[in-house]
Amino acid sequence: MKLRFLGTGTSNGVPVIGCDCEVCRSADPRDKRMRSAVLVETDATRVLVDCGPDIRAQLLQVPFRKIDAVLLTHEHYDHTGGLDDLRPFSAFGDVDIYANAATVKVVRHNFPYCFVEKLYPGVPKLRLHDIEKHQPLQIGDIGVMPIGIQHDKLPILGYRFGEVAYITDMKTIDETEYGYLEGLDTLIVNALRWEKPHHSHLIIPEAVEFARRVGARQTFFTHLTHQIGLHERASLRLPEGMNFAYDGLTLEF
Repeated sequence: MKLRFLGTGTSNGVPVIGCDCEVCRSADPRDKRMRSAVLVETDATRVLVDCGPDIRAQLLQVPFRKIDAVLLTHEHYDHTGGLDDLRPFSAFGDVDIYANAATVKVVRHNFPYCFVEKLYPGVPKLRLHDIEKHQPLQIGDIGVMPIGIQHDKLPILGYRFGEVAYITDMKTIDETEYGYLEGLDTLIVNALRWEKPHHSHLIIPEAVEFARRVGARQTFFTHLTHQIGLHERASLRLPEGMNFAYDGLTLEF
């Protein structure tokens, strides 16, 4: 199984429009971050997690083949705004979208033309599935366990694939969810910036503490702002076994 980081930025991306900081001016490709999404795949199956407004550019960087499922973490635009760009993948049949009930409702509202009886020619063919935390899924040869997390007061989903867990936009997690994170090899979790706590996201010290509690062999931080600093220098500040992910990074398991 492979996991490719299609994007590791927040809703603003990096560079941020109008910003002239050293990170936004950096020529290092690791400092250029599209909105967060990952692609999990085996030789037989491909699963996309989140589908933000950069998804067209992100999917142009990988071979074109069927997407067997799209897993949405929550309804916010930077995680769902690119669903219309899945049009080409309708050539393989309906694209199955899995999300919690609140996200399904928002997707229906934001893309109503995809769910009418008579579809306009060329619109993406999307098939929505309402799922809940702890409801195991089998997508081809990839097993998925949805995990409940909190984005401020909004209940959202993280996803575990075998020994890998992908969590983004987390602020808190219920004590009962730690059991679903036991035995991880790799944890991926959001880490917004170094300082100034955020009402709905972990900042780096909080993410480090969470990662230590989970105890995975390695941790990759995602959903990063330009405020983390230059990738090359900021990485040196992290504890051993913890890393900043970057767009295009591919992990193999």
